Amino acid sequence: MASVQDYKRRIRSVRNTRKITRALELVAAAKLRRAQSRIEAMRPYADTMSELISGVGRAAGSVQSLPLLQQREEIGTTLVVPLTGDRGLAGAFNAQVTRRAFALDRRVQADGQTVRWLAVGKKGRSTLTFRRRTLDGAFVGFMDAPSYADAQAIAHRAAELFVEGEVDRVVLVYNTFVSALTQTVTEQEILPISAEVLETDEEERRDDALRGDFIFEPEPEEILERLLPVYLETQVYRALLESAASFQGAQMTAMRNASKNAGELIDNLTLQMNRARQAEITQEILEVVAGADALT
Repeated sequence: MASVQDYKRRIRSVRNTRKITRALELVAAAKLRRAQSRIEAMRPYADTMSELISGVGRAAGSVQSLPLLQQREEIGTTLVVPLTGDRGLAGAFNAQVTRRAFALDRRVQADGQTVRWLAVGKKGRSTLTFRRRTLDGAFVGFMDAPSYADAQAIAHRAAELFVEGEVDRVVLVYNTFVSALTQTVTEQEILPISAEVLETDEEERRDDALRGDFIFEPEPEEILERLLPVYLETQVYRALLESAASFQGAQMTAMRNASKNAGELIDNLTLQMNRARQAEITQEILEVVAGADALT
């Protein structure tokens, strides 16, 4: 049985750990609020970009020649881009992304296709390297607070591989933020850009007829060619923001649970320490009584 001093040392250690987990929980909560505000500020921009793309697409003629819209007749190679965090201590946040990415890998290979990898986040890079996957690039060090420039770099690399014909499609795997307690793993195919982006409904066509014709300078096809890379960057940026908010939510929840478990462990250790102290006192009393009996 452990001594009272052993229990005291363990209680002191758990209390110090609880201080750390509480601090991490508060930091994650503050970062989560900022991440949520960034997502809310980005949504109007993304919606306006979609409206602009569809509006120019209605005016353009043939757009099948645009590189980012070209659908491949046969899918031979898929580029998988898992978005993980740069740090741990976030529960299953990183594991569920890599698990879904490897499940996608198995499905693609079962169809006779080849998989290539583009790592985003230190945890994803280390997991893929450990599994001996060859990487076409790695982007790390910004997942806590991603910027638009980070999204541009990722989108440019993915578009480069797609346009050069090295891959036939690009799939993002990331956590979509639902709430601090819930993050949903999402697979999103970002290349080739779906033709549905350019499609419009009856209401939009009616509004165009009421507004009349527009004169585009330069031609709509040229404008669309410039807008599509920006649209791709916007999609990647939104996924990065979703992943960042999901990470902070997952870390806040994990640290809250850790603090709760530490409190329960302290209570159990305190109870065991009191029992050990009582046993020591009882043993001392028995020794005193035995000594007194021996003298009489």
